[in-house]
Amino acid sequence: MKVLLLKDIFKLGRAGDVKRVADGYGRNFLLPQGLAALATPGMLKQAEHIRVKATKERVRLNEELASVAEKIDGLELIFSTKAGETGKLYGSITTAMIADAMEQKSGAVIDRRQIDTQPIKTLGVHAIDVRLTIDLIPVVTVIVHREGESPSSAYEIEELPEIEAETAGQFVDLQAELEVQAAEEEAEASKEVEAQAEVETTEVEAEAPETEAPEAEAMVESVESEEEELEAEEED
Repeated sequence: MKVLLLKDIFKLGRAGDVKRVADGYGRNFLLPQGLAALATPGMLKQAEHIRVKATKERVRLNEELASVAEKIDGLELIFSTKAGETGKLYGSITTAMIADAMEQKSGAVIDRRQIDTQPIKTLGVHAIDVRLTIDLIPVVTVIVHREGESPSSAYEIEELPEIEAETAGQFVDLQAELEVQAAEEEAEASKEVEAQAEVETTEVEAEAPETEAPEAEAMVESVESEEEELEAEEED
C-alpha cells in the first residue's frame, strides 16, 4: 500500500514523502499511530503543505535538542553482569537500563523508545544509535563485561556474537514487514487461482449446451430415418 508520511519516521522517510509499505505495517502501525495516511488524491494535494510544516518543526527540534546530542554523543556506559562461558548474558541490558544510565551520567532524559537497539544479550562493546530526531542521531557505546572482570575485558570478546545481535536489532522490523508482505502476496495469488478456476468452470458450463445440441439433433435424425425405413417396409 502507498502512504503519505505525516511525521518523520526513522529508516523510512520524512513527513510529506510518499512511501510504499506492507499492508500490515501500514494498517496496524503507521495509520493507527497517526504517522501516515493513505496516499489518496486528496491527501497528495496536501503533501507540500505537510512537508513545509514538518521542515519548520524539524529545524526547531534540531536546535532544541542539539545540546542534548552533544551531551550524550560518544558517551560510554558500562554494565557489569553475569554471563555464561559463551558470553551470553543471564538476562539482558534493556533500553530502559540504557536510558537510566545516560541520565545518571549526563543528566539528559531520554525516552527508551528513542534508543535503537534490541535488548543486549551478549558481552562486548555495542555502538547504539539514539534517535533524537531524524537528523540528530548521536551514538553511545555500551560496554558489557562479566562480573569480577575489568571493563576492558569486553573489548576482547569475539565480534561474531556482537554482529549477530546488532543485525537482529537492525532488521527485526524489516523481517516482520517481509513476512507480512509474503503472506499478503500468497493470499493474492490464491485469490487469482480461485478466480481463474471460476472463469474456466463458467466457460465449460457455457460450452456444454452447444456440445449437446448437435448430438440431440443427430439422435432426432436417426429416429426419423428409422421410422421412414419401417414405413417403406410396410408399403412393400
